[in-house]
Amino acid sequence: MKREINFTPVKLALLIAVMVLAVFCLYKGVQKMEKGQQAESVKQLDSSIRKAVLTCYATEGVYPPTVDYLKQNYGIQIDEERFAVFYEVFGDNIMPEITIVEKQE
Repeated sequence: MKREINFTPVKLALLIAVMVLAVFCLYKGVQKMEKGQQAESVKQLDSSIRKAVLTCYATEGVYPPTVDYLKQNYGIQIDEERFAVFYEVFGDNIMPEITIVEKQE
């Protein structure tokens, strides 16, 4: 014997509310995951630049003068549309100040 499902307006409203809540939670979870990925991307780029700077200092005896120098000689790749890299040099034997900021869309 087949049982027929009876949707009353209250049950239907409750079902819709649960589905909307589930979609909202899924959306918030995706947003949180994207923020984590963005932070990790900045962290990886910062680490790569710092390693290249230290490699340059170890091999050449001076810190690189510009980020372009790192790109040309040490294979650093920066997504210029996504990141802004601020590189301040204080002297040949003083570690440069490196700041990476993700650009807003």
